[in-house]
Amino acid sequence: MKPNIIYIFADQWRKQAVGFTGEDPVITPNIDKFAQESLVFNHALSCTPLCSPHRAALMTGKYPQSTGVYTNCKIGADVMLSPDEVGIGDALKAAGYQTGYIGKWHLDLPEQNGCPEPASGAREWDAFTPPGPKRHGFDFWYSYGAYDHHLKPHYWKDTLEMIQVDQWSLEHETDVALDFIRARGKEQTDPFALFVSWNPPHSPFELVPERYKELYKGRELNLRPNVSSEHLAAHTGEPFESGDEALHRYTRDYFAAVSGMDEQFGRIYREIQDLGLAENTLIVLSSDHGELMGSHGLMAKHSWHEESIAIPCLMSWRGTIGQGSTDMLFNSVDIMPTLLGLAGVPVPASVEGLDLSGDLLGTSHSDISSAFICAFPGRKDAIELFTSAGLDNRRFGWRGIRTSQYTYVVHKGYAPGAEVQRLLYEHEKDPYQLNPIVFSERPQTELLMTLEEELQSWLDRTHDKFELA
Repeated sequence: MKPNIIYIFADQWRKQAVGFTGEDPVITPNIDKFAQESLVFNHALSCTPLCSPHRAALMTGKYPQSTGVYTNCKIGADVMLSPDEVGIGDALKAAGYQTGYIGKWHLDLPEQNGCPEPASGAREWDAFTPPGPKRHGFDFWYSYGAYDHHLKPHYWKDTLEMIQVDQWSLEHETDVALDFIRARGKEQTDPFALFVSWNPPHSPFELVPERYKELYKGRELNLRPNVSSEHLAAHTGEPFESGDEALHRYTRDYFAAVSGMDEQFGRIYREIQDLGLAENTLIVLSSDHGELMGSHGLMAKHSWHEESIAIPCLMSWRGTIGQGSTDMLFNSVDIMPTLLGLAGVPVPASVEGLDLSGDLLGTSHSDISSAFICAFPGRKDAIELFTSAGLDNRRFGWRGIRTSQYTYVVHKGYAPGAEVQRLLYEHEKDPYQLNPIVFSERPQTELLMTLEEELQSWLDRTHDKFELA
């Protein structure tokens, strides 16, 4: 019998922000307990640490070079997940699954790109995704495009009527998820697959219930050793303040949101146990990318640093997947084929990621030497700079590889004429990435030449036009 699948992913939740890792001082008792009963991925990665690109990779098992979703689906950008792509919801539905999606979608074209006053009421980056191919096989739908008012969220089902809610989005979406699980768990007929996309701990960080903020009042807060508050840069363009006081406030609120998320995850996990579904339900808890929160003088994401690309990933299927941890490199594009492999569902031929289900079940071993990571200039002002210079913005930004030992990056910048930088980080010697080897010329040592060749092979495989100048 095929397993039920519950895939829960939060937005902007970094790998370090959970209690059991011993890194950030975050209170997460439910997730810590779940980690003891699960397989924990020590090297789960976001191939392009930005909302829409990761989501497209999660859904299709394809890199942004192939889906075209290389930046966020937003006002002024003709970027969305094509209805012609074969997504995990499509594959699961075809295999007899009852499918559901709850929460943030952020893979559709913002409605205001085509109509100043959409009938749905969507504004800015938001969108109502109507029933049909753009939902990629998800039948139950309780979702929105992109909307960051966490304490007063809204959703759409199958009509243009906007459902407005006066409740913290995580708590409300968990209520809806529990209703979905209870209804299908009692039927015990066809298996179900539910994807739950939580927006917090994404900014605005302060939009979290006071009861979670209270957990951190008066507690000592030690920022990461690589945090610099002097020149904070917000990659998302949001007006973050600078200075230690503001950074401590953001961090406390961020941790509070994670603790709130922990409580809501606990509700779902306990319900699975109470319904007797644990032995036939694959549960995954993860995120779409991290949050720098002042590390390296940066806020948000979109960089190659561990606080940005490293994501939590915990997987449980009682009696089938062993408990413990794995050092296997697990990239965004590998999630979809691996879930399908675990469910015994054929992986579409279009998929570029790896089906690593055999590794998780102990029936095979994959030799993965590196994971490909990348980011592109996607802000409107940056795109215009490249366009006015007669250049393709998608040939710039940065590309890199993440191995078990190293992160190697070639950065060509977010504006025409920027100096090319190459950066090498050695994880064991420099866990906070404070002392990279930085150079501009082609590498000369054997190690660096090997890493550059590996990166070039990824560019070739993904048909990326980025040139290692």
